[in-house]
Amino acid sequence: MNGQRFSLLLLLLLAGCNRAPHTGLDFPDQFPDKLSAWRIVERKADALVLNTGVVAYDLNSPLFSDYAHKLRTVLVPQGTAIRFGEDDFDFPAGTVITKTFYYPRGDRTGASHSGDAIAVRKVLEQPEAETLQLRDVRLLETRLLINTAKGWVALPYVWNEAQTEATLELTGAVLSMELVTDSGRTPFAYLVPDTNQCADCHAVDSHQQAIKPIGVRARHLNKDYQYAGIRENQLEHWSRAGLLTGAGTPASAPRNAQWDVASSGDLAARARAYLDVNCGHCHNARGAANTSGLLLNARESDPVRLGLCKIPIATGRGSGTALLDIVPGRPEESILLHRMESTEADVAMPELGRSLVHQEGVALIRAWIGSLSGDCHGDRHE
Repeated sequence: MNGQRFSLLLLLLLAGCNRAPHTGLDFPDQFPDKLSAWRIVERKADALVLNTGVVAYDLNSPLFSDYAHKLRTVLVPQGTAIRFGEDDFDFPAGTVITKTFYYPRGDRTGASHSGDAIAVRKVLEQPEAETLQLRDVRLLETRLLINTAKGWVALPYVWNEAQTEATLELTGAVLSMELVTDSGRTPFAYLVPDTNQCADCHAVDSHQQAIKPIGVRARHLNKDYQYAGIRENQLEHWSRAGLLTGAGTPASAPRNAQWDVASSGDLAARARAYLDVNCGHCHNARGAANTSGLLLNARESDPVRLGLCKIPIATGRGSGTALLDIVPGRPEESILLHRMESTEADVAMPELGRSLVHQEGVALIRAWIGSLSGDCHGDRHE
């Protein structure tokens, strides 16, 4: 991948943007080894800032990644725009999407307290910010999705210990971490995926294997965001800025609930939003897990495909002692919850992107399953 040549179209689009930092930018032989060469998110003084023309965004219900926070951005070439679609957006060639993973520091210095592990603090509420103050956060990685003339390419950049630069690591990385909570410290391994592992989630069509963005969709973006000087719905803001066309009004667009905000929807809506963003990119009719028969994407409405009283097709030891994917009213007998509560290889779900159990997400799905009515006796489905 490091030797892959930029398409001429992508070069012209980036170089032609009316943003001084991109003038003369040229990668004739390969993608840049350093994140700073992209000039999208950069360290300036003691902060990570967005460059001119780069737009930050957030999701209603973000994917769980071992309690890491994320600064998300999108950049499109001047004179182009993303075309709205209820399920998928159409992105112009030259679009660059970034996601910077970071944690609040475990202490003011982020010093290690156990061997070489990086101490970080578990903080559930993530601030809406276009600038990260590095005295307060520890940067881990910045992932890029670049829409080239030949399709999307995923690149992972890992931040150095000094927090001054991130370097392209095509083979990924494993970082020794220590999660600091009021009750103590939990060691864990933070996984930076390699470029092939990116496809495990982003190849939304298992037959084609081409990767695509999975978070930049109307139902995830349809929420307010605190931009500099204004709080505005993201779809409206993007439309007003010329970044998005054809969106209509936010009221006419799909919207997922915020899984951790009770006022954003009832228990079922919040649980479905959580499963959609964490599981639905694989567990859908075209996804990598479609052969399981368990479909957890937002549009699925068949109770059996959602797992109710459903016999698993093939889970091996992943089912534990449970017999059905979801047993209404009995979360402790449901395979879905068992796999969410596990960190064992071949058992834990999702398979990638976490080493820890998402306790708050588990509590939500446990409550949702517990609220379901029905009896699976004599009513089990393949």
